[in-house]
Amino acid sequence: MLTLPPSSDKIRGPAAWYPSHRSAIAETAFMKGLDTMKVMLLKDVYKLGRAGDVKKVADGYGRNYLIPQGLAVLATPDALKMSERIRVVADKQRQELNQELSGVAEQINGMVLTFPARASETGRLYGSVTTHMIAEAIQEKAGVEISRRQVDVQPLRELGEYTVEIRLTVDLIPEVTVIVYREGEAVPMPGEAAAAEAAAEEAEEEAAAVAVVEAVEAEIEEAAEVLEAAALEIEEVEEAVEDAEEEVEAEA
Repeated sequence: MLTLPPSSDKIRGPAAWYPSHRSAIAETAFMKGLDTMKVMLLKDVYKLGRAGDVKKVADGYGRNYLIPQGLAVLATPDALKMSERIRVVADKQRQELNQELSGVAEQINGMVLTFPARASETGRLYGSVTTHMIAEAIQEKAGVEISRRQVDVQPLRELGEYTVEIRLTVDLIPEVTVIVYREGEAVPMPGEAAAAEAAAEEAEEEAAAVAVVEAVEAEIEEAAEVLEAAALEIEEVEEAVEDAEEEVEAEA
């Protein structure tokens, strides 16, 4: 069984190049009043940047996660002098890791995982399908062990079909299809849920269009009745005028 490290672990950050950086960083990073801070990444960080990049991040994200985890340091002048060296080392390690895991990415990409679940009439699950469950399903199907942290999705809490990214590295992000279906029912084919949802939406749109047409027709019918009543009133007024004229002529 192949065991994969978390995507950022293989690119080892050069923390050793800054033997006293933790104490200095801790003292500076925990200063009050900082809303944002500039950091230099020591490792690749998904959806943020690559090792050697300088990024402006929220103060809490930097001091509570990036810095304590050894993923970044404050972007001080001394640290920035090492950015190119960090980038070169990281690029070399990243290429090696991408080559090592390219076969795994091909094996995982396009995989279909199915999960039966108990759910309400509205499709809301009594529970959820977690990243740990998805990681285990991949392991059982492909013999590849990955960390649940590499499964980029929130817990799934409704019936349906989902596309989930698996972060092997910052460059290798294969996708798997996760189908959550009602327990006791047949397993839907990939795309079937989406097709059913599209058909339901189309039927809903058609029903809405029919309702609009019926409403317009009802308004037209009501307007016709109003016009007809108005015509009768005009006719009665005309008859009254004629009668009045005849009375005037008779008196004359």
